[in-house]
Amino acid sequence: MPHLRLFLMILGLLLAPVAAQAQAVQSPAAAALVGLGPQRTERIEAELVAMSQWATPGSTLIVAVRQDIQPGWHTYWRNPGDSGGPTTLDWTLPAGVRAGEIVWPLPERQRLESLVNYGYSGSVLLPVPIEVPASARPGQVLALRTQALFMVCSDQMCVPDELPLALDIEVRDGAAPLDPAYGAAIQAVLAQAPRPAPIQARIALENGRLTLSAAGGPLAGADIGRAHFFAFQGGIVDHAADQTATRGDAGLTLTLAPGRGARGGLTGPVAGVLATDAGAWEITAEPGAALRGTTGRAISGEAGERQAAAEGATTAAGLLQAALLALLGGLILNLMPCVFPILAMKAAALSASAHETRVARRDGLLFLAGVLATFLVLAGALLALRAGGQAVGWGFQLQSPAVIAVLGLLMLAVALNLSGVFDIGGSLQGGAGRLSHVSGGAGAFLTGVLAVVVAAPCTAPFMAVALGAALVMPWPAALGVFLMLGLGLALPYVVVSLSPGLLRRFPRPGPWMERLRRLLAFPMYGAALWLAWVFARQTGGAALALLFGAGLLLALALWLFGLMQHERTAGRRGWLSGAAALIALALAAVAGVAAARAPAVEPGEASGETVLASQPWSPEAVRAAQGEGRPVLVNFTADWCVTCKINEGAALSSARVGQAITATNAVYLVGDWTRRDDAIARELERHGRSGVPLYLLYPAGGGEPRILPQLLTEGLVIESLQEAAR
Repeated sequence: MPHLRLFLMILGLLLAPVAAQAQAVQSPAAAALVGLGPQRTERIEAELVAMSQWATPGSTLIVAVRQDIQPGWHTYWRNPGDSGGPTTLDWTLPAGVRAGEIVWPLPERQRLESLVNYGYSGSVLLPVPIEVPASARPGQVLALRTQALFMVCSDQMCVPDELPLALDIEVRDGAAPLDPAYGAAIQAVLAQAPRPAPIQARIALENGRLTLSAAGGPLAGADIGRAHFFAFQGGIVDHAADQTATRGDAGLTLTLAPGRGARGGLTGPVAGVLATDAGAWEITAEPGAALRGTTGRAISGEAGERQAAAEGATTAAGLLQAALLALLGGLILNLMPCVFPILAMKAAALSASAHETRVARRDGLLFLAGVLATFLVLAGALLALRAGGQAVGWGFQLQSPAVIAVLGLLMLAVALNLSGVFDIGGSLQGGAGRLSHVSGGAGAFLTGVLAVVVAAPCTAPFMAVALGAALVMPWPAALGVFLMLGLGLALPYVVVSLSPGLLRRFPRPGPWMERLRRLLAFPMYGAALWLAWVFARQTGGAALALLFGAGLLLALALWLFGLMQHERTAGRRGWLSGAAALIALALAAVAGVAAARAPAVEPGEASGETVLASQPWSPEAVRAAQGEGRPVLVNFTADWCVTCKINEGAALSSARVGQAITATNAVYLVGDWTRRDDAIARELERHGRSGVPLYLLYPAGGGEPRILPQLLTEGLVIESLQEAAR
């Protein structure tokens, strides 16, 4: 019996393959598809699946790489965008079987810090066509094998996950039905995937912008409300920049920001996917002039989703809230240090005209007009630049060394006027008249202009939130918010100038006003010196020397102008001093232009310095620190931002804060916006801000940052660091 039992066991082992084959014949559908099953890591599950139940000789079989990506992670499209890498497949196939390229579904735009990537999250199917040779025999099993490499990333790290995927599929005659598990889903992905179409396209680089026009084929007469272009090649298009679009009878035109690879000019055709709400198509744009019939009515770009959301959010309540915040921010702006000199001048002028109700009312209204007009000009320029794809925010004009040089010389001229070196408009006799009527109504208007100009380096509480909201509103609403900010800035002076009861409380004019005027010159001298320091940080020592020369020549020209005024008061013509003043003024202009055009220092040389040990901000630095489980304190600052410097001196430079950073193992990063930096501008916009300062504190456990108040205290920073480290 033992021998019989052993014999039966051996016979069973020999007959097992035959039994398995017989079972396959009895249940053909069950044996048609055999694979390794899902392969997993902590971040992703992947599997090779088929659209059909079997393969047919001489046909194209569609298989797909199924990805099930864990929440918080993502993989990438063929052009990953600003970071990452596409999914790659390394095939091992039977003789005569060929695998085509991945049919990429339309990707998501994934914003990460200041970067934008193209990729996928959740469940994704990547179809791949497999050519089955005509020589394939029915009953043959095709062993499809691939080594899949997925770059799987979160907002903190990227991990290359490599998984072996396999699928065995039987060859049979006749049309194969859809696989019941994934066939319909793969078919739907193929139906929606971008495909080539008879669309003619042209692209050109003009005035720093890429203009892509497309016409014909499915675009002609299509109802298109939104459009976006995904370039196949990285570096051609700035992925993070907004794309604007216009629609014509024959097609559409997209205006794009060029990437680093295209800023020097286009070297050949640009291929990619034109995605619209009417469909998505693969196109190749040849270099050339825009096609006819592709412009006219404005439509939304892909960023139009954000614009449409902003327009939808601009309800009466939302607009009212932003306007009230702007008004409150403008009122508080009067308490910020950069506005003190101008408001002190206006207070003194108000004292001079306090007992002349008509003059006080006129000056108050003209001061308001100057403030509102300047806010309107600055807001219009800011919105126009942003509409053109420029990454700019509040205070953008102070990122230009030329603007800083002009403002510094202007402050010097105002200070010299207050010191009595020369006079504008008023009589040289009588200090009260000279102070109160520096240039009459025009002086009140120009002082309003000057108040806005010098207020730009300061950001008051509530103001940043209002301006951040304004920059995503339609332009009429945005201009309204900016005007409310100007109204808040001018309101205290206007209220006093229109209140006779308050005016009567002011002391009467007298010699004290002349002394006050001379005293107020010194804050203006200080403002001029501060602007010279900012200019030096933006440019360098050689340019600063030229600016000092321009200031010296300007002072000489204004002194000569004052001398001419004295000579004319004495009955002489003063031609010689007047001519000398013009010559000195011309030389000052030459020196000022030379200073503004001097070669700038490298960005790293002009970066903001703080007492605390810091590193330059970058999205990669934030991710690296969070990947180590460390809190991250980010300080977005600028040398021309007075509020920033006050916070750095009062709250970010103390020994106690330094000890707290060490104790919590935190990383301190500084993003310097003294000169223009598009990455910082986009990061500010991502957090609803249009300018500096902005303070972000990322918790040690990862996640989104906490936005700290714009006015910091030492205790607040220390407490926040301790909470972030928990």
